[in-house]
Amino acid sequence: MSLAFESVDLPAGAHALRDRVRAFLRAQREASAYEPRCSGWTVFDRTFTRACGEAGLIGLTWPARWGGQERSTLERYVVVEELLAAGAPVGGHWIADRQSGPQILRHGSATLQAEVLPGIVRGEITFAIGMSEPDSGSDLASVRSRGERVDGGWRLDGRKVWTTGGHLADYMIGLFRTEPADPQRRHAGLTQFAVDLRSAGVTRRPIRNLCGRDDFSEITFDEVFVPDSHVIGQVGDGWRLVTGELAFERSGPERFLSVFPLLVALLRAGPRDDTPTARIELGRAVAHLAALRRMALSVAATLDAGGDPATEAALLKDLGNALEREIPERLRALRLAEPGSPQAAAYRAMLDDTVADATSYTLRGGTPEVLRGMIARGLGLR
Repeated sequence: MSLAFESVDLPAGAHALRDRVRAFLRAQREASAYEPRCSGWTVFDRTFTRACGEAGLIGLTWPARWGGQERSTLERYVVVEELLAAGAPVGGHWIADRQSGPQILRHGSATLQAEVLPGIVRGEITFAIGMSEPDSGSDLASVRSRGERVDGGWRLDGRKVWTTGGHLADYMIGLFRTEPADPQRRHAGLTQFAVDLRSAGVTRRPIRNLCGRDDFSEITFDEVFVPDSHVIGQVGDGWRLVTGELAFERSGPERFLSVFPLLVALLRAGPRDDTPTARIELGRAVAHLAALRRMALSVAATLDAGGDPATEAALLKDLGNALEREIPERLRALRLAEPGSPQAAAYRAMLDDTVADATSYTLRGGTPEVLRGMIARGLGLR
């Protein structure tokens, strides 16, 4: 197998859509609705998410009957790109729009679709991802949380951890073991469920990180009932659905645009240009971002055409994570022309926060070791 990153041109309507998103963001900033932050896709803000829903920026590719606009994946890419570049707090709808909603569209029951999809589009229903578990690391096949069939549905028991926004979200698509573990068939017997996190038996505990924020959470399930209508796909087919879902999670521009607001803040603060260092570092970052953007557009086009760019998505994420960790480290060496200015103070505060936060960038969505194993397997090297 060879990697395929075909050149892609944006559709004609994408340019007008980009202008509309920029106007929306400008109005939100003028109304003091948010302050730009790196990794804005992890910042949970229900008010901003509802504003995005009212502006028609959620569920763009979805069917009109659920409130979507039936636009192309490339048009959605433009919206996502603008929100990320602006450092907007889109964590409230990020997971639902990026992967949970598409999973339910493809594999959810009609009952579940009607229950959650219109609310997601309006920015009123939020989702979290329930994959990782204590003591499992990146090995999803070692999931120990269990689902047991009962009258009318399933009873869930277990624990999920490092769940982004899980203590704030309304629902979770969680992976549970519904058959006894078989060492010879590690990926068998797993099932995905859409779980209402407000159900009896759900306990949520936020986890404070190095930066003092509680972006993550630990969620415990103690005899939580889930109706049959909330099974995603077929019972026992969870592993296949998870791997397909991860292509959406790993292929987006958030894997390299997380630190873009830091570059903007640096330019506003004014780096000294009496040495070539600033030009070299900024030029290097912009060149790498441009290359990764072309790759991401190609992956989006492949997804739009119904393809499965799992290997390309893994490569994009691995390279993007490396760059987003590299940029803040390299910018630390740059000096500012006016270090006492308000713009300089804002830049330094963002830089400090990003340097501390960047330690997690290569963990979220799959470690480099996992990704490179996938790439090697996709290329037939293992």
